[in-house]
Amino acid sequence: MMSRTEEDFELELRSLPGVLNVGITKHANGDVNVVTLVANSKDPSATRGAATQIASLYYPEAAVVVEDANRAMADHSRGDGPRVALIRADYDTTDGFCEVQLSVDGRTGIGRAGSGPLIGGAEATLAALRDLGYDVPYSLMTVTNVTNGRDWPVIVTLRSLANDADRFGIARSEDDLISAVKATLDSLNRFLSTLEGRI
Repeated sequence: MMSRTEEDFELELRSLPGVLNVGITKHANGDVNVVTLVANSKDPSATRGAATQIASLYYPEAAVVVEDANRAMADHSRGDGPRVALIRADYDTTDGFCEVQLSVDGRTGIGRAGSGPLIGGAEATLAALRDLGYDVPYSLMTVTNVTNGRDWPVIVTLRSLANDADRFGIARSEDDLISAVKATLDSLNRFLSTLEGRI
């Protein structure tokens, strides 16, 4: 749980122009170690400078990292994609529930969640991963729908339940639900690859 100081710190960072998401990583003793901003900024170095000034007031020892959301989208579009494959994702407008079906190594996992296509899509994806047997020690922190003028990428932030680094994923498709599912999988790509063969 965040302290009041951390909440104020995060709020100040989120108020910077172009900042879409903020992740805070802590040392084992609870001190803030790294602050990561995902930003859609024309000048990432200026964003980093402003964020570093804010961080110096709250956590002078913390490192500040700014990830360019536009570059992240380009990098992810060139990747091989997640090891876990999306089979289908449906949103029922009558009851507000999403259902996501994933597959890996011939096995299928299904997850359901309410809360609409964005939050519900991300939560249903986590549920489907757990149905596949993955122990996913992360909880959903934010799902942000962002416009860049042409389409609507979705950024998902997962908070570690073990004080590890937050995870960010980004994806873009013509459908909010599919974007939320793919962004959730994207945020967990490297984590899931470390579990290969252990489930």
